[in-house]
Amino acid sequence: MTTPPEPPPDHEPAPAPGDEPTRARGGAPDGSAGSSPSGPPRGAPSDGARVPVLTDADADADAGTGTTPGPGTGPGPASRVRRFWSVRRIPAAVLAALVLGGAGLLLYDVAAVRADRTAMAWRRELADGLATRPLDDTWVVVGAAVAVVLGLWLLILAATPGLRAILPMRREHADVRAGLDREAAALALRDRAMEVSGVQSVRVRVGRSKVAVKAASHFRALDEVRADVEAAVAAGVDELALAHPPALTVRVARPPRKA
Repeated sequence: MTTPPEPPPDHEPAPAPGDEPTRARGGAPDGSAGSSPSGPPRGAPSDGARVPVLTDADADADAGTGTTPGPGTGPGPASRVRRFWSVRRIPAAVLAALVLGGAGLLLYDVAAVRADRTAMAWRRELADGLATRPLDDTWVVVGAAVAVVLGLWLLILAATPGLRAILPMRREHADVRAGLDREAAALALRDRAMEVSGVQSVRVRVGRSKVAVKAASHFRALDEVRADVEAAVAAGVDELALAHPPALTVRVARPPRKA
């Protein structure tokens, strides 16, 4: 004996207040806009998949463990920052002028000799001197020393970057290089030191690896002024965003008394 199936109810039970489906603006009440009866709406995750949410705690945890953020979430690892190379126009121009003048003069004298004319006096004297003077002669030694010094100077210019007055800054982007003039950096740090209470005058000298600060304080204890000046200048150095932060030296003294 089989039980006949129950007939469907004439109307479906009303949904609970919290279960009422959200209606899209301008769409049908049944949510047909942007959705199909057989699947989830477009762009929505599949059943059981949830969109991950990154909280502040997760970000701090990633920062503490050294996790590298994904692409597009921040700047990549900073590349090694090198100093700026100088084009050295003045040494190159001087060397080119000397070589050109010497070669032109020698070529003219050789052409004159080939044209059955006498050689220049300086060339005859130079040839006679090289043929008769010994190697330990004073002028030979001086000439050799000058040639060696000039060669070493050219080698140093070719192997060193130059532009010592420009300090390289940190590279936030791989395609952008920035530099800061040492005088501008000294002026900025001087302004920061002058903001400290009790400072009358400040002298700041910025080098490639060291910042020297000399301040004169007309009131307050020197130790307190020195600590405040050191903190202010250290904060200023950090704000300069230099690739190689220089060491800081602070000296504070009383101004000289007027006679």
